[in-house]
Amino acid sequence: MEPTHSKTIGYVLWIFGFTGSHRFYFGKPITGTIWFLTGGLFLVGWIVDVFLIPGMERKAELRYKTGPTDYSVAWILQTFVGYLGIHRMYMGKWLTGILYLVTGGIFLVGWVYDFCTLNTQISERNAASSERHGSQDAGRMIEG
Repeated sequence: MEPTHSKTIGYVLWIFGFTGSHRFYFGKPITGTIWFLTGGLFLVGWIVDVFLIPGMERKAELRYKTGPTDYSVAWILQTFVGYLGIHRMYMGKWLTGILYLVTGGIFLVGWVYDFCTLNTQISERNAASSERHGSQDAGRMIEG
């Protein structure tokens, strides 16, 4: 089974963890929002998360679907230049990516929305891609 999330990327995002970015990355938008609003639970939760990241990574591996869109790449783009829509362009969502580019992530609201939904967006995209490839493979088997 291919990994979907990286512990290393989780720790890199943890450095900015008082913003909740590592929690969003591992698919925890509610606690990510709480960390964002409270500075990582006043830095206490942020420090505790050093020990919780391996468990968060294991749970994310079970929840999300692998495929051509890499979670780590998308999350790095989202975290650092998401307001420019680069992560959306990476996922093949060119129209909304360009829209984010000219509107500052639709005035940052879309950027914040993507923090809460990016894992699901990637998982759905990867699932659709594997379905397309699966039906193409089945067609080849029938032809062959």
